[in-house]
Amino acid sequence: MLLAYRLLRLVETHSDALATGLLERTSHSPFLPDYDHVPAEELRERVHEIYQHLAEWLLGKGDLDVEKRYLEIGAKRAAQEVPLSQLIWAIILTKKNLWEFLKQEAVLDRPVEIAGELEVEELVDQFFDRAIFSAAVGYERFKASKAAEPAKKLRSVG
Repeated sequence: MLLAYRLLRLVETHSDALATGLLERTSHSPFLPDYDHVPAEELRERVHEIYQHLAEWLLGKGDLDVEKRYLEIGAKRAAQEVPLSQLIWAIILTKKNLWEFLKQEAVLDRPVEIAGELEVEELVDQFFDRAIFSAAVGYERFKASKAAEPAKKLRSVG
């Protein structure tokens, strides 16, 4: 667990560079044409928050914290008219960006180090799986509430 913690701290230390790298990726991704609806600074803040507090998210906060945060993100992207597929791709890019950084920075020679990396990989996968699911639920709830608004207005008028 010590190596896993060290790798996560490495991510947190480089969170600014990681967030900047992700902004670059999202702005050049052909799969994210509608992400220009998301203000760059807002996206940077959300991503920086994830990277800056990754150890806390993975080791300290529970599934409910991740769920709450990503329900909010999903609803926000729905309100910004970002398609669900693009929201999911942006989360996947956030994960890919993280893994590419770790592969570059972490030199693993001994079996114990490889085991530590696998432990981190499992934690990160669980986090991002929960993030994608929760963001999709938040997105769908927002869209459903917007679809229900005209019916509510009609009932209140009549």
